Amino acid sequence: MTRQQKLALIAACIFYVLTVFGFFYFSLTLILVLFALFSLSIAYFAYLCYRAHNDYTGAEHLQQEIGVLKAEKEQMRYDYETLLETKDEEIEKRQENIESLKEDIRGIEKERDDTKAELEEMTEKITTVSSDNDSLLPPDNDDDTATVDIIAIANQAVKELEGDARSAGIRVNISCAHDKLLVNASANRLKIMFRNIIDNSIKYMNKQGSLVITISTIDDDIFIVLKDTGDGLPENETEHIFELNYQGSNRISGNGLGLTQAKAIVDHYGGMIYARSPEGGGMGIYIQLPTTHGGEV
Repeated sequence: MTRQQKLALIAACIFYVLTVFGFFYFSLTLILVLFALFSLSIAYFAYLCYRAHNDYTGAEHLQQEIGVLKAEKEQMRYDYETLLETKDEEIEKRQENIESLKEDIRGIEKERDDTKAELEEMTEKITTVSSDNDSLLPPDNDDDTATVDIIAIANQAVKELEGDARSAGIRVNISCAHDKLLVNASANRLKIMFRNIIDNSIKYMNKQGSLVITISTIDDDIFIVLKDTGDGLPENETEHIFELNYQGSNRISGNGLGLTQAKAIVDHYGGMIYARSPEGGGMGIYIQLPTTHGGEV
C-alpha cells in the first residue's frame, strides 16, 4: 500500500469516527460535513487503489512486452549469427571454387604451352621435311607448270623399263578409261616418279607376276594405283617404305632412295601418296595428284 493510500484510509477512518461521535455531540450540519469528508476520503482511497491496480496491470503487460522484445531480439541475433555463418560458408566455398578455377586455368595454360611447343616442334619438323623433300627432288629444266599428258608419261616410263620387267618375268600394264589426262607438272619429274615405283616393284616382287597401273580422275584430282602381285611387306614395315634409306625385311641391293624421291615429287605437287600391302596380296602404291600446280590447265 502506498503512502497516499494510507493517508486517505486514515483520513476516512477519522472522518467516520467524528461522524459517529457527532450524532451525540455535533449539530446536523457538522455531521453532514463530516460524512461528506468521510465519503470523499473513501472515494479518494478507492481511486488510489484503482490507479495502483491499473499501474500494476500496465507494468505486468509492459514486462510481457519486454519479454517478447527480448525473445525477438534473441531470435534476430540467432538469425543474424546463422546468416553470418552461412555467408562465411558461401565465401569459403567461393574461395575454394576460385582456387579450383585457378588450378584449371594453370592446367589450361600448361596445356596451351605444351600444345604451342608441340606445334612449334611440328612446324620445325614440317619445315625440315619440306626442306628434305626439296633436296630430294630431281633437278629439272622443264617448266614446272607446263601442261603434260600423264598417261603418255606413264607409257614412256613403262617402255623404258620394259626390258628389266621382261627379264624378271613381270608384265606391266596401264589401265585407263581416258586417252589423255592433262596435268600441270614437270614431265621429267613425273616420269621419274613412275620409274622409281615400277623399278621398286620389279626388284622386290622377286618372282613372276604382274604390275597393273590404273589411272583415273575424280573431280580435279588424278588417282594412280600401282598394284603388283608380289608377296608385299608386313603392315608394320609398309608404313615406313617412303622413309629415306629404309629397307624392309625383303631388302636387296640399293640405297632405298627411289620411293622416298617419288614421295618428294608427289608432295611437291600438293598430292598424297601411301602404300598398302595386304598379307600375301602384293604391294599397292596409291597416289592422288591435283591436275593443276601453280596455274590452270
